[in-house]
Amino acid sequence: MGLPVFHRERLRVFVDSQVFQRAVIAVIALNGIALGLETSPELADGHATTFLVIDRVILAVFVVEIILRIVVHGKAFFRDPWSWFDLIIVGMALVPASESVSILRLFRFLRVLRLISVVPGMRRVVSALFAALPGLASAVVLLLLSLYTASVIGEQLFREAAPQYFGDLGRSLFTMFTVLTVENWPQVAEDVMAKEPLAWIFFATFIVITAFFVLNLLIGVIVSAMEAEVNAQRWKEDQELELEQHIVVMNEIRALSEKVDRLAAALPVSADARPGQVGASSGRDRCTCGHDRLRGGEAPQAEADDRRQGG
Repeated sequence: MGLPVFHRERLRVFVDSQVFQRAVIAVIALNGIALGLETSPELADGHATTFLVIDRVILAVFVVEIILRIVVHGKAFFRDPWSWFDLIIVGMALVPASESVSILRLFRFLRVLRLISVVPGMRRVVSALFAALPGLASAVVLLLLSLYTASVIGEQLFREAAPQYFGDLGRSLFTMFTVLTVENWPQVAEDVMAKEPLAWIFFATFIVITAFFVLNLLIGVIVSAMEAEVNAQRWKEDQELELEQHIVVMNEIRALSEKVDRLAAALPVSADARPGQVGASSGRDRCTCGHDRLRGGEAPQAEADDRRQGG
């Protein structure tokens, strides 16, 4: 974005710091409080200008935050789905509201949802829900199949006994969905059992299959997905920590290697000097011994002995 690398790095540290993130969370919370107070007609009419100024200031803060993140992260910003989430929400708030598009003013309330992308814990929960969608699809189909089957059976069995609950397939579906939520189902069962005493078997079986088995299966799928998401996040943090430790260790090894190289470069000079000195001393010893032997007359005496033996 035209910034020097040094300044961009300092800006990145500031944007990724906990202080900056907490400031953004505080602004989002303030925005939510202001939007909630604005729903009161008395406050909205008496402090319309104040609410307008607060809304513009908060929107300006969000725009500056998005620009800073784009400058710091560059193309990586657009590869993050949560960044697109923030960008779309802030972008919708920038659309000018008029009489024809006054519905767009309602998108201001979506800014509170930015807490999901800012708070890491909430982001992990939502990511886990999206990761659980493939497994949830099968469980949801099983639940809908159980609901539809029970509705058809109930409509066939209790149409005459309780037409207000099972008069047609639509009513039967709504009744069985109410029973599925385990809310007010005893009243439904009692009204049906007034004419069909054995109807309790149908309701008890449906509740056990759906409310106890299928719904718990849904919960299990979601919990498994959240556990996998948490483990993945922990693995990523462990990898980052190991990378940092690896960099520290490699720097220490590099520093030690440089010290060894300097010592090795200094040692050969003194090592070469010692063999020369030893060689020179040995030569001098040999030369001295030769001279000593000559001075002692050992060599001339040996030559005289040889001549006498020859004679």
